Amino acid sequence: MANFEVSKIRNVAVIAHGGAGKTSLVEAMLFDSGMTDRLGNVLDGTTTTDYEPEEIDRKITITSSPAFCDRDGHRINLIDTPGFINFLEDTKACLRVVDGAVVIASAISGVKAETVKVWNYACEYEIPRIVFVNKMDKDQANFEMALDGLEKTFETEAIPLQIPVGAGGSFSGVIDIVKMKAYMSGSGSEGTEIPGELRAEADEYRKKLIEKIAESDDALLEKYLEGGELTDEEIEKGIKEGSLTRKFIPVTCGSALKNIGIRNLIDSILLCLPSPLEMATISPIIGANPRDHSKIERKPADNEPTAAFVFKTIADPYAGKLSLFRVYSGTMKADSNIYNATQDSKERIGQLFYLQGKRQVPVQSLGTGEIGGVAKLKVTSTGDTIADEANPVVFEKVKFAPPIISYAIAPRNKGDEEKVSVSLHRVLEEDPSLKFSRKEETKEMIISGMGQVHIEVALERLKRRFGVEIDMKTPKIPYRESIKTSTKIHSKYKKQSGGKGQYGDCHIKVEPLPRGGGFEFVDKIVGGVIPRQYIPAVEKGIIEAMHEGVIAGYPIVDLRVTLFDGSYHSVDSSEMAFKIAGSMAIKKAVNEAKPALLEPVMKAEVITPDETLGAVIGDLNSRRGKVQGVEPQAGGNQKIGALVPMSELLTYANQLHSLTSGRGIYSMEFSHYEEVPAHLVQKIIDECRAGKSEKSA
Repeated sequence: MANFEVSKIRNVAVIAHGGAGKTSLVEAMLFDSGMTDRLGNVLDGTTTTDYEPEEIDRKITITSSPAFCDRDGHRINLIDTPGFINFLEDTKACLRVVDGAVVIASAISGVKAETVKVWNYACEYEIPRIVFVNKMDKDQANFEMALDGLEKTFETEAIPLQIPVGAGGSFSGVIDIVKMKAYMSGSGSEGTEIPGELRAEADEYRKKLIEKIAESDDALLEKYLEGGELTDEEIEKGIKEGSLTRKFIPVTCGSALKNIGIRNLIDSILLCLPSPLEMATISPIIGANPRDHSKIERKPADNEPTAAFVFKTIADPYAGKLSLFRVYSGTMKADSNIYNATQDSKERIGQLFYLQGKRQVPVQSLGTGEIGGVAKLKVTSTGDTIADEANPVVFEKVKFAPPIISYAIAPRNKGDEEKVSVSLHRVLEEDPSLKFSRKEETKEMIISGMGQVHIEVALERLKRRFGVEIDMKTPKIPYRESIKTSTKIHSKYKKQSGGKGQYGDCHIKVEPLPRGGGFEFVDKIVGGVIPRQYIPAVEKGIIEAMHEGVIAGYPIVDLRVTLFDGSYHSVDSSEMAFKIAGSMAIKKAVNEAKPALLEPVMKAEVITPDETLGAVIGDLNSRRGKVQGVEPQAGGNQKIGALVPMSELLTYANQLHSLTSGRGIYSMEFSHYEEVPAHLVQKIIDECRAGKSEKSA
């Protein structure tokens, strides 16, 4: 299979909220362009790009999947992206390597929150877009409503290139406003005369299109105002210019399921969206020299030094690790050596391939602008740049949002801990938005992600691919214990059992320190009442007892212990005896010094749309949160700063999604510890004791 000229390539992501029809649209494009011989269906689990069992079962796209179709000597590389809120970080990674996007708007429900999120990602990367109004064949489909929603939501002018013939049950084709022809279902690709009853409407839309094109060019505007007709070439050039500069959004329409309007959409992609050459004039290919960190610009040409960006990793249990990449300059060749400029390591390139869903199509080389893959690279991971060693460059990585929800995990079968760790590493290679850690304090393995479904899917993959079954539960809160008053305690450990006994005797004073003060040990022994060699043992006994806690088994913090008196026995005293005496002393002291249970408090930042501000603040208040302030943000949003107990935020992601219809986001970081309200203390103590009983059973 020959490489395509860079000017003939279009790299396009299909983006929208979940259920908008992205996978069905990609399937229709593949079928319409002859890349597949049947039209797959999401409900049947037969589509090209949704092939993972978790996707087929849930009937949603979980991981981005590349495919390609050819039209009139052009190659269109498509990426079917997730639209469900938990998986949008994967969509962000794919938008990093495309030059354009098809945004789907539903003719029934318009634009939803997740579409707004991915639209904003596309804005960050300066990606030109066109819109496809899908589901025109459904009851209550309304093209004008969809157009109005687009303009209001994205604050940009939506200019139709096609309009529907009918709607709902009567939807039968589209009218191309540029060519002024009707393309009816089953009538072939040449087009027919526009139905008489729709001619006036088509003329009106064409007038609006030409006016918009003329406004962008003084010479065209003068020609138009003088009554001159714009040529087809001038119209197409104006559409392209308006799309690339994002002065307006070209809109197409149809039905992915019924394969109506798809050929026109493909033509619109070739007309409106840029080639890698054109995209480089909008957003130059800039990287850094890994040796001196100076800026480097690469031109999108095959004779430039090779540079490619790895945007996705697939952990295939049979083929091994697959690395998907976009070639930004030069040519990648099979059976060659390449340099990982990010990791400063050499790699061996074996067989290269295009991906058509899960099917690999072998190829000898991948030229500038192309998207492909390679198997079994040793050190390369998502976000790395592979390049010519003599002319290295490193491209900026994708910045993934921090995880928003965490769960404790444990293998269902004893002895599988090591297997869990190894297999999780494979899954984390595939999904950089997942994080894994071990909490030494709670002895738990923690997996963190963008939502509950995100984590559940990762664990389903672990079971299916690696045979590891895992249970998940809410992680433990790292509570602390402390004291509120001072006290003095005398503790003597004396044991006689025939022969040498045990004797340790100490007097300590405990005092609270300010929150965050930690632990201080003060030695005020004088006169040798306790020999110097036994004093560290007293401190060690105190510290070990503090780790185990007194009230509920949590570490004791923020206190000063002063050792000021004691006694010893010349024969029976030992380090062990004084260690036990110190441990006994601190336990007594904490119980007498008004013990307190402390909880971690998080500094949370919540961004919510204006209209849900009150509901979000009310919910934070119900979670014992203290709102510190509210700041207006761009795009009709508000940022709330609040201090909220960690225990109240463990499942907050789900609630925020519900309150804001998926438009709210939040982040949090540890702030400080403060005392747990009295009415909650006993409940926490009981839960801790129940957990210990269960563990010892």
